[in-house]
Amino acid sequence: MNITVRDNPEQHRYEAVADDAVAGIIQYRDRHDGARVFLHTETMPDFAGKGVASVLVRQALEMERERRQMVVPVCPFVSAFLERHPEYKDVTERPTR
Repeated sequence: MNITVRDNPEQHRYEAVADDAVAGIIQYRDRHDGARVFLHTETMPDFAGKGVASVLVRQALEMERERRQMVVPVCPFVSAFLERHPEYKDVTERPTR
């Protein structure tokens, strides 16, 4: 399955697209200081269990790294992904609650 990730700023989300359908999303909000807060990750039911969310998070983090924007991982899935992938430490910031 070929997955393409795109930023959809009008909807405040990253979208994983597979087979011409949105397969997963990461909802975000932008802070006044330029950091992007990853709020929620969701995989659509038809694509569950196929690794869509991991591809989505990885590519979204890569996009933020290219933009030199910090990511605040509020979403539990993103936080767990980051624990397993410390190579993204340079692009992440601990959430403040």
